[in-house]
Amino acid sequence: MSKGPGLFADIGKKAKDLLTRDYNTDQKFSISTYSASGVALTSTALKKGGVHAADVTSQYKYKNAVFDVKIDTDSTILTTVTFTEILPSTKAIASFKVPDNSSGKLEIQYFHDHATVTAAAALKQNPLIDITATLGTPVISFGAEAGYDTSSKTFTKYNAGISVTKPDACASIILGDKGDSIKASYLHHLDESKRSAGLGEVYRKFSTNENTITVGGLYAIDHTTTVKAKLNNNGKLGALLQHEVVPKSLVTVSSEIDTKALEKHPRVGLSLVLKP
Repeated sequence: MSKGPGLFADIGKKAKDLLTRDYNTDQKFSISTYSASGVALTSTALKKGGVHAADVTSQYKYKNAVFDVKIDTDSTILTTVTFTEILPSTKAIASFKVPDNSSGKLEIQYFHDHATVTAAAALKQNPLIDITATLGTPVISFGAEAGYDTSSKTFTKYNAGISVTKPDACASIILGDKGDSIKASYLHHLDESKRSAGLGEVYRKFSTNENTITVGGLYAIDHTTTVKAKLNNNGKLGALLQHEVVPKSLVTVSSEIDTKALEKHPRVGLSLVLKP
């Protein structure tokens, strides 16, 4: 694929990942295995709100195709097939869920040195259609997305964004919710390895005059241990400790506290991911 501006979904993604990725208030255990034939198998057990769930995910790569199959506790099977370079600089992603016969979806992604375009549609009569376009370079990009419901002939969404990315920092502004909200974020890396960073994010909802300001950070204690923290103006404080027990195998402990209601018990989550 080309070294272009990336997908519209990439705008603000680094800031979002720092504030949300690996934060978990449930109990999760995951183990992965790999076979010599190239099949990857991942089993996950999850306890959320006192409810137990489990799923098994397998992945198989063959030439320019990747097959992903996920089976959950409800015996629902989700299959995703990704084809790369069917046409130059093009990726196709097809997915469907069994027994839900109306869940099929096809997405086409086209990558150019100065533009990225995607189109996705549900494989059914009167489908939902999503289109995104991003223009620019890996340093600065402008993007927009729109969703259209062919049954009601109405737009389900239309958003726009801009992103500026440098080796040690990235900033983004996203106009979302059909123009009813705006989110601005700035992330600055504190070291060359990008394992320590600071972040500020401002979100405003125009229809409700709601403002949310969040600050967060990531710090590498050593090459195997990192800590993260975040705090918003509503008093929600989150903290996370992640340790690499052995290469690729992680144990993560995270918690969330409402500093304006300290009488409430903090929510604590534990995640263990084992990979060979």
